Amino acid sequence: MATFSGVTRQHILQAIAEYDTRGRDDFLGVYGYTANGDYTIEHGGTTYDMPAILGVAHRFATGRIAPANEITASLNAATTLVRKRGFEVTEPTAAVRAAARSSARAKATTRAATTRRSTAAPERVAPICPTCSMTLPGTGICDYCG
Repeated sequence: MATFSGVTRQHILQAIAEYDTRGRDDFLGVYGYTANGDYTIEHGGTTYDMPAILGVAHRFATGRIAPANEITASLNAATTLVRKRGFEVTEPTAAVRAAARSSARAKATTRAATTRRSTAAPERVAPICPTCSMTLPGTGICDYCG
């Protein structure tokens, strides 16, 4: 099962750049995704298929493409992660209403227990190998390229 916690804004931007270079149909075909108009990322005035972009961004982060079934199994979590990385995500109206309802219930039950938090620090951009686009380890030297 794919975990997307290692996917950063930079990885998503790399996937978007590849999507733009290849074009929608070629990008989806190369990575084995089907068009998904329900969940989209809006960036720079263009819409992108969110599951495909996130799956390829997972490849840039970990070296392994996340299959479509792993992303669709956790669309709410994937949508939340992409939004936390600073992108605007559109989703089906029914899903938005259901999420808002459950969110409102959760807020009503935990309102007394929550405390105010300051805004999060900006996300640190991870160094990326210029040759293979993998995230560099703490040593700063790519494990694959040397």
